[in-house]
Amino acid sequence: MIWTTFRLAVRQLFRNPGRTALTSLGVLIGVAAVIAMVSIGRGATKSVNDDLAAFGKNLLFVVPGGGHGPGRGLGKPFSEADVQAIELDVADVLEVAPTDNQSVMAAWDTLTWRTTLTGTTNAYLSVMDWQLATGRAFDGGELLAGSDVCLLGQTVVEELFGSRPPLDEELRVGTLTCRVVGTLAPKGQNSFGQDQDDLVLVPLRTFQRRLRGSHDIAMIFVAATPDADSARVKEDLERLFEERRHIREGAEPDFSVRDMAEMLSMLDNVATVLTGFLAAVAAVSLLVGGIGIMNIMLVSVTERTREIGIRLAVGALPRDVLLQFLVEAVVLSGLGGILGILVGIGISALVSWALGIPLVVDPLVVLLAFAFSAFIGVIFGYFPARRAARMRPIDALRHE
Repeated sequence: MIWTTFRLAVRQLFRNPGRTALTSLGVLIGVAAVIAMVSIGRGATKSVNDDLAAFGKNLLFVVPGGGHGPGRGLGKPFSEADVQAIELDVADVLEVAPTDNQSVMAAWDTLTWRTTLTGTTNAYLSVMDWQLATGRAFDGGELLAGSDVCLLGQTVVEELFGSRPPLDEELRVGTLTCRVVGTLAPKGQNSFGQDQDDLVLVPLRTFQRRLRGSHDIAMIFVAATPDADSARVKEDLERLFEERRHIREGAEPDFSVRDMAEMLSMLDNVATVLTGFLAAVAAVSLLVGGIGIMNIMLVSVTERTREIGIRLAVGALPRDVLLQFLVEAVVLSGLGGILGILVGIGISALVSWALGIPLVVDPLVVLLAFAFSAFIGVIFGYFPARRAARMRPIDALRHE
């Protein structure tokens, strides 16, 4: 019975393929939009999460400025004694990397390139997951003495040296001339569009003496041990700096401790809300498609009034007529749903490729989008089908 009704519905719909295609188009666009929005949103979220997680979920960083955000002048800078206090007094700390940075013009021979100069220690390499491509890291004597040596990111190497090996070359960065002792392995752009390879590293003391003219430290990266509770390490850091910076109870601190695990969780929550909102907006087009289906089915009922009268006159039950038109509406919406899935996945793949983000297609979202499209067919097809089923045979046969 159902199979016969389905075949009749398909045959009827394809008598006018143009109208069938246009009617299904609204559902197609709705399903495709929902799948594309959710997939692109989740792909972008995964890309950002992967970038942040590359530093390790147990990474924390301490910045001056309290609740107003990081930046020099918003809070008292840190000192070398603060770094030593973290190493001695905070449990479950694996590495501590003090840093400061400044935008400078780098020059070699006749070539120049604006880059970021960062003063730090070798701990920065492990904390930020940097690998060496050539050469070596700073040795203990260079770090202690503040020697004029540097490590280059791949972008700086390519812009200034091209294919020429940069090791042992003299590079001018700002007011400092340093000897290149190593290069960093490439990382490429992160999800925020920043070139991670556009940097020059020098020993922290070199940076302080030659550029800052002080012993200030702008930011401290702290890597906790893999099995440590980063939330507890954050509390210990906050307690330590409140004591060292004499923050009274209830007063706003002039520093902030950021937890990478906390940032990842917050980012996931925001991305989930935004993705859901975009999917809800896209789902509105499904309702528009449903209205289109109801409109066409009402037209179809009017056009086939005599056919309905003949079927009822020869013994068809009202429920048979109801099922006939209901199946036609579901087939219309189902066809749009299937094509919408293909188009949605195609759009997701194209955008993911263009933006360089992972393609994340959730089978559950695809299934729900298709189920919703079929549900739209039932809801908006029921009224025309009910109208057809309630016709009186004698009135239907008189219709011209």
